[in-house]
Amino acid sequence: MMADEQTMTDLKDLAGAVEGVATPEAPAAPLREKQVDAQGRAYATGRRKDAVARVWVKPGTGKIIVNGRDQEVYFARPTLRLVINQPFGLTDRVGQYDVVATVKGGGLSGQAGAVLHGISQALTRFEPALRSAVKSAGFLTRDSRAVERKKYGKAKARRSFQFSKR
Repeated sequence: MMADEQTMTDLKDLAGAVEGVATPEAPAAPLREKQVDAQGRAYATGRRKDAVARVWVKPGTGKIIVNGRDQEVYFARPTLRLVINQPFGLTDRVGQYDVVATVKGGGLSGQAGAVLHGISQALTRFEPALRSAVKSAGFLTRDSRAVERKKYGKAKARRSFQFSKR
């Protein structure tokens, strides 16, 4: 009986000692540092298919400029504009950042994917606390799918020429 009382008081002492210690669930500071240039912008490169986007993000009014033109002009299809604005909607930062992007290569769909990838990377460099939300949505992963090369003896990558019986 005496041994049981002794262990209970030891456990209570231990619980009191642990209360002041920081737990791993709540780290004191973000794991990564904020990466900003001299003009206060975060830079990142986004890629999709053959398209490469260089993206700069800075605090502003939510204006997105792609290759010197507004996003409504450059990406005329609404679905492509939705793709580009996904990271801001996910993190509740709509209208808080200005984006300047230059895109080369690929088609419009690939370019929109590249800008999405670049905005996501730059946003996490500007606000490292957003990284887990953006990463869980899959925006930080480069979509490596690309067009398969054409093989000889085939009409396209896999399609054969039409068979003629006679």
